Amino acid sequence: MPRDPRSFLPLKPVDVQLLLALAEEERHGYGLVQEIAARTEGLIELDPGNLYRVIKRLADDELVIDAGHRPARDLENERRRYYKITALGQRVLAAELQRLRALVNSPAVRALTRGVAT
Repeated sequence: MPRDPRSFLPLKPVDVQLLLALAEEERHGYGLVQEIAARTEGLIELDPGNLYRVIKRLADDELVIDAGHRPARDLENERRRYYKITALGQRVLAAELQRLRALVNSPAVRALTRGVAT
């Protein structure tokens, strides 16, 4: 029986960012660190130990999988381990984004953010 994506919610912010990065393309660990730091404007900066703990947890939940070793596009002859999002991971991410969209669009949040400079 397929697992209900909502059973994983709410996701941690780092999980959302990692799954979003992998939804765009397969990435190696260092590429994930760079992408997450860039897309959060430095709010989430992962050291290697934390990154691989997050990846292991998401892999244990079958949201990401190891896509194997291959040369990194940005490095000559250096092989990196790549990761990709699973179909379940995509469904979980979509459910979390839908949850967040409903939150952001709620009247209470709109009232709180009305007139706030960004």
